[in-house]
Amino acid sequence: MVTIRILQIELKRSVAPWAGAVILTSALAFLYLIPGPWWNGTARWTAQWTPMALWTRSVLFYLWPLAVGLGALQGLRDHRSKMSELLTSTPRPARHRAATLAGTTAITLASAFVLLVLVGAVQVAADTEYTHLGWLPISLVGVLSLVAGAVLGMGAGRALPSVLTPPALAVGAFVFTALMHMSLGRTETTAATGLPSTEPNRVSLLSPAVQEVRDALVTLSAPVHIGQTIWLLAMAATGFALLVAATRRARLIALTPVVAGAVIALLVLPSDPRRMYVVDEAAAELVCDGPVCVTRTQRARLADLAGPGEEALRLLRGALGSRAPVSVRENTAVLPSGSTPQWSRGTVLFDFDDDIIAAAKGEELTRALVAKGMVPGCSPVGWSSFGNDEFAQAVAVGWVLGDLRPLPGTLPAGLRREVDAESRPVWKKLKALPRAEQLSRIDAMRAAAFPCKGDAFDTLRSGASR
Repeated sequence: MVTIRILQIELKRSVAPWAGAVILTSALAFLYLIPGPWWNGTARWTAQWTPMALWTRSVLFYLWPLAVGLGALQGLRDHRSKMSELLTSTPRPARHRAATLAGTTAITLASAFVLLVLVGAVQVAADTEYTHLGWLPISLVGVLSLVAGAVLGMGAGRALPSVLTPPALAVGAFVFTALMHMSLGRTETTAATGLPSTEPNRVSLLSPAVQEVRDALVTLSAPVHIGQTIWLLAMAATGFALLVAATRRARLIALTPVVAGAVIALLVLPSDPRRMYVVDEAAAELVCDGPVCVTRTQRARLADLAGPGEEALRLLRGALGSRAPVSVRENTAVLPSGSTPQWSRGTVLFDFDDDIIAAAKGEELTRALVAKGMVPGCSPVGWSSFGNDEFAQAVAVGWVLGDLRPLPGTLPAGLRREVDAESRPVWKKLKALPRAEQLSRIDAMRAAAFPCKGDAFDTLRSGASR
């Protein structure tokens, strides 16, 4: 009861409640009011459990600096009230006062982040049938990062009692998270396509924030959780040690945990980007209805996909014979940004975030799946483009179905007219050829389209792969 009473008093006389309110409201404002990739697609922040945890962690790029700055403001309280000497003369141990001060702020910040996660969790629970606990470590590390940042800020504010300390620490922490996201935490690389790109390196994992969520099947690996936990606990230990330190020598010794924690964490954290952000094998497990399969995360959409998928396979079999694909499957490959997509001639691979798939239903979905089975598309992973792939898809679907119509998708009217203008002459020319020559050109087109080593549309026009 005494402890609860002390905490109640601390809540009334500290900035802790305001810190929690600022963290919660600013995070909700960011996620709800600012348009971004967290609003759309299968990886939006309210679609699945793991993306929800990762998106709420991603906003720590500015929440964590706020926590550090607010913690420093809290650490200045005794200095501002000119009570430092009076408190050191009381019989109550300094560590008790520090624990009360740190504990109050830790509780409010942790509660704010938990409430943020609960807001997302309520919506995720109503939107998906796939439930698991693999997302929980991601969110727990997020809670720990806010607590550790605030305690470190308190310790720094106590050790450097200046009105400039809180803003300086907040700006410094923000610069740290920004550099981890943009330069110091990224390694430049060149994809097989020749496109420049960057990958996260080991140092970037010292930031509490995570990179943008591109795929609902991606999660953080166990070594990342362990390494980040070690680093954050060391950070909190240094902050607490600075809170109780009374001499310059003690303050220097207090820096030992954070330095040692950084070294140990870097030894534990993986150096290979493919071992940082990994595919969640349980989420990627396939659920099938005959030859049509989706991942466990999307099994609620299987009923609507099964009929159009089987119809697309029937149409492809009628057009291509023994060379037709025999199954339809959601694509579970997670490739680095800028790399060349990987396709299979025996399986129609699709992504629910693909523009022609996303909003298609019934007959439109059948046409979209036929398009993916004929010309899957060769835009580098993470890049968007418009051109010959779309023209080739239109011609190929028109050839299979016997009529040339716009494919599903969100292309503006001007681009749809361009697709028709480019594809219709080629389609008419193709249909005028003898059946054997038509099949020869279609085979050449697919031979160029699937390994992404030629131009499918040019092949259709000329009759030979380029």
